[in-house]
Amino acid sequence: MSDVTRILESIEHGDRKAADELLPLVYEELRKLATAKMASQAAGHTLQPTALVHEAWLRLVGANGTFAGRTHFFASAAEAMRHILVDHARRKSAPRHGGGQHRVEFDEAGLAAPSHDDQILAVNDALDKLAAENKIGADLVKLRYFGGLTLAEAAQALGVSERTADNYWAYAKVWLVREIQAHRG
Repeated sequence: MSDVTRILESIEHGDRKAADELLPLVYEELRKLATAKMASQAAGHTLQPTALVHEAWLRLVGANGTFAGRTHFFASAAEAMRHILVDHARRKSAPRHGGGQHRVEFDEAGLAAPSHDDQILAVNDALDKLAAENKIGADLVKLRYFGGLTLAEAAQALGVSERTADNYWAYAKVWLVREIQAHRG
C-alpha cells in the first residue's frame, strides 16, 4: 500500500491531520498535471499552475470527500482542475470582461490540449451532452483532456480494459468534434 493510499484511508476514517501529510506527497504530481494543462493555454493566461493546484487542493479538501485510492484521488483532482479552468474561462468570456464569440478550431491535437478559453467552454458544454449519452466516454475524455492521464491510466481509473477505453476514446473524439462543429454552425 502506498503512502498516499494509506493517508487517504486515514482521511476517510476522520483523521484531520492526515490531509497535512498528504499534500507534500501529491503536490509535485498535481503541479506537473497543472503545468501540463497550463502549457497548452493561450499566451497571457492569468491563471498560473500553482494557483490551479492550490485551488484544486482547496476544493478537494473542502469537499470532505472520500477517495477509494490514489487513482480516484487524482481523477478527482483532474475533475476539480477541469471545473476551475471552466469557471475561469467563463469569467473571462463574460461580456463585462470583454468576452465574445470566437471561432473554435478543433482538430485531434486541439482535443488533446485545449488552448483557448472558448475551446475549453465548447468542450465542457459538449462533454455535458456526451455524458447524457455515454457517461464512460465522457469520463474518459475528462480524465485524458483535463486530467492529463494516459489511455492506460484512464482505463485503470474507470475499471475497463485499455482496448475498451481506446474504443470509447475513438467514439468520444468523433462525437465531440461533430457536436462542437454543429454548435459553431
